[in-house]
Amino acid sequence: MIIVRSPLRISLGGGGTDLPSYYKEHEGFLVSAAIDKYVYITLHKTFEDQMIIKYSKLEKVKKISEIEHPIIKEALNLLNYSELSLEISSMADIPSGTGLGSSGSFTTALLMALHTYKKNIINKNLIAQQACAIEIEKLQEPIGKQDQYISAIGGVTAFNFLKNGEVKYNPLQISSDTLYNLEDNLMLYFTGFSRKASSILKDQNEKSKENDKEMTENLHFIKDLGKRSAEEIQKGNLEEFAYLMHEHWLHKKKRSKGMTNNKINEWYDLAMKCGALGGKLIGAGGGGFLMFYVNDKEKFRKSFAESNLSELRFKFDFEGVRTILN
Repeated sequence: MIIVRSPLRISLGGGGTDLPSYYKEHEGFLVSAAIDKYVYITLHKTFEDQMIIKYSKLEKVKKISEIEHPIIKEALNLLNYSELSLEISSMADIPSGTGLGSSGSFTTALLMALHTYKKNIINKNLIAQQACAIEIEKLQEPIGKQDQYISAIGGVTAFNFLKNGEVKYNPLQISSDTLYNLEDNLMLYFTGFSRKASSILKDQNEKSKENDKEMTENLHFIKDLGKRSAEEIQKGNLEEFAYLMHEHWLHKKKRSKGMTNNKINEWYDLAMKCGALGGKLIGAGGGGFLMFYVNDKEKFRKSFAESNLSELRFKFDFEGVRTILN
């Protein structure tokens, strides 16, 4: 049996500039962090002349072409799989549609499992490239490259998305104290709303392709905030980073009508009154997790308890996608 895990992520600045509709014209930049919440893929050989696929559904097929799950089908085709005597199962620490990049994590974990089964030696950069090829090129999802790359690479990482499609990345140079404080002071709360990222990003993607001036200027500003956020984190100025995160949220809300709703706005305003220095909704928007930067966490938890939102505690992951059993 092969078991692979791939981390979910939180975006720290610049999110949205990783879509091809933007970076092919202007180049993109963002900072992302992998966290210790994972998507798991298990794969093992069976003695049946069919492929068994378990996720939210159960599939049993005699041909690869009969597979309904689009990512699994494209991954098998990409790696030229013909063997049917396999069982592929997936599970996750966090439900999909919650803004933590689960689709990208799923794809990188699946590819790593398939490569491991075939005994291919493959680096994580290529895993990310193949995951992007499946989701963005083959399946034509209007999404960016952040999720596939951060789940493959891990860490707290800055990404540059070049016009030619190349992705350059480097871990942020952060002191141990700053890293500890950043991890400790970021707080995640689940809103209870789930959504498909592509449905939120579709509007942004279409406007970017049309060179919509307002959208382009918004993303230019977000990219600059991402760069400033990276600088402040590396300098250890975490409170300044928190203020930039708040500014990011104010501009992010303008990109799509589906970005937020009255309830999310109420929770955000309450958090700021309870002592948060800054925050935003993680991911494409519309639901998922609210993230806040808070200095006095115990006081905040007591004051914010009236929101009735569930907190998700986490640590950063520095391993990226990896095979944990082979």
